[in-house]
Amino acid sequence: MGLVDFIKKQFIDVIEWTESTDGVLAWRYPFEDREIQNGATLVVRESQMALFVNEGKVADLFGPGTHKLTTQTLPLLTNLKNWDKLFASPFKSDVYFFSTRQQLDLRWGTSQPITLRDKDFGAVRVRAFGNYAVRMADPRKFHTEVSGTREAYTVADLDGQLRGLLLQHLSDAVAQSGIPFLDLAANQIEFAKALTEAVAPSFEALGLKIEGLTVQNVSLPEELQKILDQKIGMGMVGQNMGQFVQYQAAQALPVIAAASGQGGGGVAGDAAGLGAGLALGQVMAQSIQQGMQSATAATGAASAGIQPDEIMATIEKLADLKARGILTEDEFSAKKAELLKKLV
Repeated sequence: MGLVDFIKKQFIDVIEWTESTDGVLAWRYPFEDREIQNGATLVVRESQMALFVNEGKVADLFGPGTHKLTTQTLPLLTNLKNWDKLFASPFKSDVYFFSTRQQLDLRWGTSQPITLRDKDFGAVRVRAFGNYAVRMADPRKFHTEVSGTREAYTVADLDGQLRGLLLQHLSDAVAQSGIPFLDLAANQIEFAKALTEAVAPSFEALGLKIEGLTVQNVSLPEELQKILDQKIGMGMVGQNMGQFVQYQAAQALPVIAAASGQGGGGVAGDAAGLGAGLALGQVMAQSIQQGMQSATAATGAASAGIQPDEIMATIEKLADLKARGILTEDEFSAKKAELLKKLV
């Protein structure tokens, strides 16, 4: 082996990282048994930073550019090694490169519904998912808190931790945003901002910065969605229950007419079926109005000293409406509870 080959093997003149793969946050330069030549060149590309570490102690940090390594450009390392200003010998030190570009399309989401406080419903169990980006913000902190002396540290190594931090702060984000659940779907950008602000300090503690977080979907479990749909429907009906019942009866007319036709009644049967449907709509509308009027009358009479037997009679009427499918179980229970309070 010639003298030139020996020098090339022992001393390093150029230190650089070409980032051959995606998703790498930190990478340690492979020195093996070689030393850094005094006056060597450090190449730090755009979207990179380089950190010198001496015997476990963090030293000088370099940003993008081409740097000549001397005592003047390595003040912290010079102090740690107690070098004289005129030293000319090769030296040993660990050099770590960090990628500062955005790591895109990282996914987050709830594997199970989580319970959140809500202005309208008190508490709801929701599912949510989206994506986000993260970048290196503080290489010194990331080295001491996360990556350490590993040869490489990737986004995949942090994926579970970062997703857990997002889900942990999901409840805080909803509370800080002040947005009711029913409005979250229409305010996903505001919700995403609130979640970013809530989780940012936890990312900063790792030397990272969260960017570009999106909320792509917020939904209820299927069983709660059905209840919400029913409540929305009742809200749309409002006080005009009679028209709602007539509309429901009208929707059932084709079914009644078809059933009459199958029974062999012909035109007369069809007409009878249609007539029965119209009559059913009128009867149901009248019954619901009578039931609501009876309940209202019972409530008003209670303040004037209504008798217990009259309250029980009203409850029986409501129970009959429920049995005929005119009132739902929830409507019947609510009105029953209201009437029973008058007996106390």
